Amino acid sequence: MDELDALLETIRAQGVATGRLRGLLYLLIGRRISRTDGKVVSVGMTWREAAALLKRLHWDREAVRDLGLEPAELAPRDREKFWYVAISKAGLTTPAAQAEAEQLAALLQPLGYVISTSTPPSKGGPASG
Repeated sequence: MDELDALLETIRAQGVATGRLRGLLYLLIGRRISRTDGKVVSVGMTWREAAALLKRLHWDREAVRDLGLEPAELAPRDREKFWYVAISKAGLTTPAAQAEAEQLAALLQPLGYVISTSTPPSKGGPASG
């Protein structure tokens, strides 16, 4: 299991992203994540990479309710497309996304992770996958 998988498993086990899916997506896409020992976990990813990761880890699809979305209205048979559409509707450029990301970053610090401060994910930019 690589460092990013370990991070998401820790997040899932600790329940720190519950109610903060928008913040989690913001961190995965727009921030650099490291361990406190300096080991790089992620330098950010595209929407497509994030969707593939959530699919691979069987992330709870009910979490999209945090974004005001109904899971049944998203592609039920294609989980990668499900997550991609959810990410596209998440509003990652909003102040709410940044606020959730900051809350999540604070909760991850005691778990051994350091989240960089950087510019927010751009709408339609390179993070659009």
